[in-house]
Amino acid sequence: MRITVLTSSRADLGIQLPLLRALQADPFFDLRVVAFGSHGDRRFGHTLDEVVASGIGPVSVLPPVLEHDDPAGVAAAMGATLQQFSTFWRDHPTDMIVALGDRYEMFAAVAAALPFGLPVAHLHGGETTLGAIDNALRHSITHMAALHFTCAEPYRKRVVELTGSTAHVYDTGALGYDNLRRMELLSVPAIRERYGVDLADPTVLITFHPETTAHQDEAVQWERFSGALHRLAGRYRLLVTLPNADTHGLRLRERWKAFLRDMPSATGVDSLGSLGYLSCMRHCAFMLGNSSSGYVEASFFPKHVIDVGERQSGRIVTPNIHRCAIDTDAILAAVSAVERSALPEGTRIYGDGHTAERMVDLLKQYKR
Repeated sequence: MRITVLTSSRADLGIQLPLLRALQADPFFDLRVVAFGSHGDRRFGHTLDEVVASGIGPVSVLPPVLEHDDPAGVAAAMGATLQQFSTFWRDHPTDMIVALGDRYEMFAAVAAALPFGLPVAHLHGGETTLGAIDNALRHSITHMAALHFTCAEPYRKRVVELTGSTAHVYDTGALGYDNLRRMELLSVPAIRERYGVDLADPTVLITFHPETTAHQDEAVQWERFSGALHRLAGRYRLLVTLPNADTHGLRLRERWKAFLRDMPSATGVDSLGSLGYLSCMRHCAFMLGNSSSGYVEASFFPKHVIDVGERQSGRIVTPNIHRCAIDTDAILAAVSAVERSALPEGTRIYGDGHTAERMVDLLKQYKR
C-alpha cells in the first residue's frame, strides 16, 4: 500500500512518530512523508530539521507559504497550500493519506485531495476546541475522511454523529501514549546539558497560543496572561515553547520575545522536539497555557495543568486539569490550588500505549 503521511508543524510530527516508525518497519506499506506548512519556516524554528533527524522517509518538502499572520494572510496561505497540493496529488498518486488534527494547512492539503478521490485516514477527529478556528477545520476534515482513528470513546461517538455512520470509525487511543510508553525520557541533568534549562529548580512549562476565534482580544489576553507570569517569576523558572503559525501567532511571538528579554528566570524555545518536550513535561512543577498536550500527554503522568481561556474548551477534562479564565488573578488562584493539590488518579483515558499497532492493522484491513 502506498501511504502518504502529512505533517505541517512540530505539533503533529511528534505525535505521529510511533505510527511513522511502525509504517516504515512494515513491508506492506510504501511510506512517503510530506513536510509542509511551518516546517520550513525559519520564523517558527525551521522544524524541518526535526523531520530529517527522525530518520523517517522518504520526505517530500513543500516550501512555506505564510507571508502574514493576520486573517487575510492565513486565508491566502490556505489558498496557496491548496495550490501546492493540487500539483502534489497529481504527481504523487497514493492509496491512503494520513492526516492528523485540525490546522488550516492540514485542511487545505486534504481538501485538495478530494477531487482526486484519494482516501484519507483522519487522526484525532471528534474533538471540540471552541476557542480556535481549528474546531470547524477538524470537523471538515472528518467529513472528507474515509477512515477515522479517535483517541477516546466520546470522540468516536461524535465522529459517528458527524458522519452518520459507524463504518470505519475506531477508538484506537492516542499516539501520544505510545510515545510516553516507549521513550526513555531525559533526566534533569540531561535536559540541562542539552537545552540549558535546569528543572532541578521548580519550573513551569508554558505554551500559550492565540485564541483564533477571538484574535481581536489578543492584546488584552496577553496583558492579563503575562501579568500572572511576572508574579510567578519570583517563585518559579519559566520554560516557554513559542507559539506556532496561527492567526496573529507571529505577533504573539514578538510579545514573548520582548518578555523573555526582560525576564532572566524565563527561557524561550521554538521547539524542544518530542523527546525534549515530554521530558520537560515529566519534570516540570506544572503546565500553564492552552496546549492540547495538557489534555492528552499530561494525563499519562499525570501532571497538573492550568488551562487558560477557551482555546481548548470542549475537550474532556481529566482530574489533573484546572481550567480558568485568561485573567491575572484567576491564573494565580489556579496556581495556588495546584500547589495545595495532590496528583489525582484515573487520568489515563486515552488508551494503553499500543495505538500505532491498532492503526497499522486497521489500515491493512481497509477496503473502499
